[in-house]
Amino acid sequence: MQPSDLSGRVALVTGANRGIGLAVVEGIAERGATTLLGARDLARGEEAAGALRARGLAVHAVQIDVADRASIAAAVSAIDARHGRLDVLVNNAGLLAYDSAVDLDPDTADLFWRTNTLGPWILAAAAIPLMRRNGWGRIVNVTSEMASLERMGASGPSYRVSKTALNAVTRVLAAELAADPADSGILVNATSPGWVRTEMGGEDAPRSIEQGAASILFGVDLPDGGSSGGFFQDGAPLPW
Repeated sequence: MQPSDLSGRVALVTGANRGIGLAVVEGIAERGATTLLGARDLARGEEAAGALRARGLAVHAVQIDVADRASIAAAVSAIDARHGRLDVLVNNAGLLAYDSAVDLDPDTADLFWRTNTLGPWILAAAAIPLMRRNGWGRIVNVTSEMASLERMGASGPSYRVSKTALNAVTRVLAAELAADPADSGILVNATSPGWVRTEMGGEDAPRSIEQGAASILFGVDLPDGGSSGGFFQDGAPLPW
């Protein structure tokens, strides 16, 4: 698939001051969009955005903690006030831990639910009205092969369950938007970067950051009338 032309559009990527998120910001900015680099720590976000701006890319840092509803509301309000639009949302921020389903820590499960599922859902719901203004949008929920029910295992249950729930959010958002012809230009998909060599994925992961980012950017590059409500890695469907 050819990279899309995002000239004149505005994009937000969460969890983007390093790793895969930063590579996705770079890719979207190279496609011509004004790209908002979301980070919990604004100073780190500003540092990462500044390095990309030095290359001539239109990248700006935005403080956002997806586990905090007030932070989400403030970020979307600031984007609306400054840009008056939001065309692309990549829900990249997330947590991974290898906990136990039997010896459950409820606080861990709750934090993963708020970060990996509820936060992206609230943010997508807040972004959709801005996308409706121009009848076009791309929402990409970054998920995982570990979220596939067909491939479900025991390791990392808080991560697996919360990402499986994010897949469900993807399906219901896409279905609700598809029910109204006026919303047909807004596509919602879940994409997996695979197991990537990042701080989260570790040094033994088989995939590069560039490969992981390219898998996510597939959801950004989808043409009008493209898939909505899908679950993909490297542009190929994954089993639910």
